[in-house]
Amino acid sequence: MLSTERVLESGDQPCIQLEPLKSTHLPGKATPTGGSRAVSVENSPKVTANGVHDIEDRILRITGYYGYNPGYSSHRNASEGDCGPHSEMGFEGQTQRDMGMWPDVTHGEDGSESRPETPGSDTSIESQSYQTCGNTVLKVLGGLLMVLCVSSSWVGTTQVVKLTFQSFSCPFFISWFSSNWNIFFFPIYYSGHVFTTGEKQTPIQKFRECSKLFGEDGMTLKLFVKRTAPFSILWTLTNYLYLLALKKLTATDVSALYCCHKAFVFLLSWIVLKDRFMGVRIVAAIMAITGIVMMAYADGFHGDSFVGVALAVGSASTSALYKVLFKMFLGSANLGEVAHFISTMGFFNLIFISCVPLILYFTRVEHLGSLSSLPWGYLFGLAGLWLVFNILVHVGVVLTYPILISIGTLLSVPGNAAVDVLKHEVIFSVVRLAATCIICLGFLLLLLPEEWDSVTLRFFANIADKKSEEHGEELTESSGQTRSRSRANGTVSIPLA
Repeated sequence: MLSTERVLESGDQPCIQLEPLKSTHLPGKATPTGGSRAVSVENSPKVTANGVHDIEDRILRITGYYGYNPGYSSHRNASEGDCGPHSEMGFEGQTQRDMGMWPDVTHGEDGSESRPETPGSDTSIESQSYQTCGNTVLKVLGGLLMVLCVSSSWVGTTQVVKLTFQSFSCPFFISWFSSNWNIFFFPIYYSGHVFTTGEKQTPIQKFRECSKLFGEDGMTLKLFVKRTAPFSILWTLTNYLYLLALKKLTATDVSALYCCHKAFVFLLSWIVLKDRFMGVRIVAAIMAITGIVMMAYADGFHGDSFVGVALAVGSASTSALYKVLFKMFLGSANLGEVAHFISTMGFFNLIFISCVPLILYFTRVEHLGSLSSLPWGYLFGLAGLWLVFNILVHVGVVLTYPILISIGTLLSVPGNAAVDVLKHEVIFSVVRLAATCIICLGFLLLLLPEEWDSVTLRFFANIADKKSEEHGEELTESSGQTRSRSRANGTVSIPLA
């Protein structure tokens, strides 16, 4: 029983007694009977003097319902009908929507809200598409710039080594001196990290955080020697053999033979890491071996040429072993941990391998001379270029695609060839050119992704489908033109069943 009394402004004080409602209805909610609102009130007037059109409006006015708007109920019944459970904004929401405070919302059949498209939404979609295109263009340009930087730094390193050998022929000292500069890798990384992220960690805190690469307890002396010694030795051997090969061969030949390390990496990964077998990569490895044999045969299997080819192949082999071991033990390392590890190798090289140049000096294997007679300009330039190349290789894998770094290394072959022809006036034989081209082609085959065959088949299938669709459209257009001409001539073509 709902009983409500209210004093009217006219002076009379009638008492309005309301009978129990046959159906309870709340504003904004659906009635159980599908939208019918049956309310029994004795002597309920249809229209009152103050403009109340329905007994429901009168009840709302009497009870002082929040957000009451005279005449709302009747207009709502006539225009909207029964909105059901989707109308959850109430009278305040309807009033604000009528005033323009809320945008119109259209409800679909599944109850989901859909807003009408506005010019602002079209503008936002266009801006998002422009932003996506801009990011793609920037990434492509950044990748091309990274390729040029990698190839230029490696060509510069190789050519500076050739210039250094003209006045200073001590390959191991050059390798040791350049490897010591790896110590600066982590400070450079930390400076770039702080500049880009604004992190307030001290260098010691960041160094300890990256030391987790050696274990949860950080880096100890035992782990330092155990983890760093094998990689540091392989690093030194790779550089030393590469420099020895440059004393025997041209920069073009050595850089081309060094590209064979990609084939050796695949073979070792297939044997040791149990990577997926790919026939095209086996073909690429065979092509690399063929190029090596042709390079050695170019001047006969004797003399400096054969020794230089053997040294270059040895450098590529140790480089491949280094990369496979790095992938096996440190494959999940991030850029900070890699920078920490390479700087650690620089410390190991400075502490433990410094005895080797001294031994070579006292045994007269490498005559250094006085400190003032050393070509410090070439040495500092060479060490700086080598450090830049190592940083670009490791940072480029994070910023761009790894395939771009490999392409940058491959482009060092034509770069060195251009320098050798223009500056050193080197004349290449046909056999050497063929061997270089075969090695480079094998290198490119090794860059193919694992799913290259299925992707290629889908590509040709899409091209075939497009051609068939275009052919069908041409047939449709030609048949339409034939019908129009026949109608113009007064003839009718009868289609066959």
